[in-house]
Amino acid sequence: MPLYDYKCQEHGIFHALATMDEFDKPQPCPQCGVMSAKVILLPSHLFKVDDSERKAKDRNEKAMHSPILSTPEYRAEEQARHEHKHGKGCGCAHQKLGKSKLFWTANGEKMFPSARPWMISH
Repeated sequence: MPLYDYKCQEHGIFHALATMDEFDKPQPCPQCGVMSAKVILLPSHLFKVDDSERKAKDRNEKAMHSPILSTPEYRAEEQARHEHKHGKGCGCAHQKLGKSKLFWTANGEKMFPSARPWMISH
């Protein structure tokens, strides 16, 4: 059985086990026996969140499952953001946008320069 929160007018918050069918019904206070209503307790930090931060989190949550469309403008913006962070030609392990790791040999075969040559056909 789940544990729910109830509030006695005289003794404050207490917890009581109740079935899921009876969770919304009042429960007797363990100290005085007065029937007390169920309450929902929220962490206090939820009320202290800055309005702009709350809006940003809501926007991010709504866009969480939206696909990122790869357009030339988007790739240029990502490249500019990367260069701003690391400088031009930083050589870090970040993916270079727009660059393929596929090479063609002189006889027309594909070549993937990597540390895993056995992965060519995968």
